[in-house]
Amino acid sequence: MPRRTVTMLASTLVLIALLCVGALTKVPYAEMSPGPTVNTLSSPGGKPVLQISGHKTYPTSGHLNMVTVRVTQADYRMNMVEAVYGWLAHDDVVVPHDTLYPNGQTEQQSSQENAEEFSQSQESAKVAALKELHIPVVSHVNVASVLKNSPAEGKLHAGDLIEAVDGTKVTRPDQVAGLVTKHKPGQDVVFTVVPAKTAAAAKKAGKEPSGSREVTVKTALSHDSGKARAIVGIAAGTDHTFPFDIDIKLADVGGPSAGMMFSLGLIDELTPGSLTGGKFIAGTGTIDDKGTVGPIGGIAMKMVGARDAGARYFLTPSDNCKAAAADTPNGLTLVRVKNLSDAKASVDKIRTGDTAGLPSCSAS
Repeated sequence: MPRRTVTMLASTLVLIALLCVGALTKVPYAEMSPGPTVNTLSSPGGKPVLQISGHKTYPTSGHLNMVTVRVTQADYRMNMVEAVYGWLAHDDVVVPHDTLYPNGQTEQQSSQENAEEFSQSQESAKVAALKELHIPVVSHVNVASVLKNSPAEGKLHAGDLIEAVDGTKVTRPDQVAGLVTKHKPGQDVVFTVVPAKTAAAAKKAGKEPSGSREVTVKTALSHDSGKARAIVGIAAGTDHTFPFDIDIKLADVGGPSAGMMFSLGLIDELTPGSLTGGKFIAGTGTIDDKGTVGPIGGIAMKMVGARDAGARYFLTPSDNCKAAAADTPNGLTLVRVKNLSDAKASVDKIRTGDTAGLPSCSAS
């Protein structure tokens, strides 16, 4: 057999062996890639993403797209071949597994966390949109969660509305912890609450909750913060009563980063005329009850997904601007936003064609 043929055969066999080893060798990495985008003004599968009843709505046009990132699951372990391919692919990013799933987080835990963040982002998106439109929203302090095996377990429940602690009216979640820690461990704290079921029924009917009762909980000693203090084992949050029904329906999406785009979609639905004027606008960013837009992860992949879907403008949280501007996909114009008012004003300019004055992102 000619030497050249022998050399080529040997090289091929070595390459096959290396590929086999690579395919069998697991590495501690995970992959991120551009995910699907969804127009918040659309009705995928015949069901609107934004469902409003009890208030007048208006026809919309154009696109206000939220964007996503596709990631490998927590319990999936990449092999060496997949990792190398991901490193070489332009639109994919390979990162240490612990970056996406810290502390050994399981797929179930990750999904639960994403679902909770998504639910909270929907609530904040509604509040921010209605406040931007000067539509009153009633807020209440509530029991967000109850720690297992804590003094409050079985006495207080997630969803209970907290009206007062030891007779002192509370209007902010942080007040609850402050009033509890005034006690010494072992002392009683009296909560005035509206039970979760009663509160949920009132909320569904659009009425103010009533029917409060007093619940006494004995405090326990905690060293969680590095300092001994009294606790009852609850996390306080905020619940809202809206003047009409708003539902946000979107399957197979998690995390908080679609909040701003949901708010813009709601504003468009609740105001005359088309907010976009038929233009294709995408964007990302968390949002809080005050309308502040926060940074997100995976900005590079989200921009690629938006561009590939047809977007020409991308609303970008100001804290993500530097990274986004350093690797902007061709054909996409970045627009810097700090809050919902900024975002709405920029969409107005895009609609009217007054784009010269749009706030831009800088790589410096």
